[in-house]
Amino acid sequence: MLIDFEPGDYVKNPDNNDWGIGQVQSIIGNKVTVNFENSGKRVININNIKLEKINYE
Repeated sequence: MLIDFEPGDYVKNPDNNDWGIGQVQSIIGNKVTVNFENSGKRVININNIKLEKINYE
């Protein structure tokens, strides 16, 4: 699985739009820690959940 984002990038989880916009905190292997505006910090296995990188200013 290719990770096409890095810490500081903004992402969303298309399957859970109510989480809001998240900012990538760290990436270790296939685990991405994201701090979402509506659901707080989540550790996501990118093999199971596809995050979508977004442009957010």
